[in-house]
Amino acid sequence: MAGAVSMDADAIRLPDDNPVSHPKEVGMHFGYTIIYVPDVAASLAFFTRAFGLARRFLHESGTYGELETGATTLAFAAHELGETHFPGGHVAAHSAAQPLGMEIALVTADVPAAHRRAVAAGASELAAPTAKPWGQIVSYVRCPDGTLVELCTAMGA
Repeated sequence: MAGAVSMDADAIRLPDDNPVSHPKEVGMHFGYTIIYVPDVAASLAFFTRAFGLARRFLHESGTYGELETGATTLAFAAHELGETHFPGGHVAAHSAAQPLGMEIALVTADVPAAHRRAVAAGASELAAPTAKPWGQIVSYVRCPDGTLVELCTAMGA
């Protein structure tokens, strides 16, 4: 069928008559979460103190850095770098009175201990550790850079 779009779990096939359909199959995976912050080095240091995540690197410009987080990279970029990407501007999480409508989730076997450590490092408590009906223990903190973090046990743990 001309112009039809077929989708499967491994690839997206664009319509044959689409000018950007070459190559016709595009594999995709989740590679990065990049959080725009006022001070990249400070965010990296906070996430190391609060959550025990090691710094992978900080670019010499100080405008981009990454943490060791496994298969998917958690990165931070300076707001001024964001301004070059988004000419219409973006919401600065650290300036917003309410947390943004997105979070990162960090999985741990001991949510209460991780929660205490994050608050002691300077995070604001939004919700204390609570047992959820589906079996997880979950808490929420807001980092000094405005990032909303869920601390949780693994599903089914």
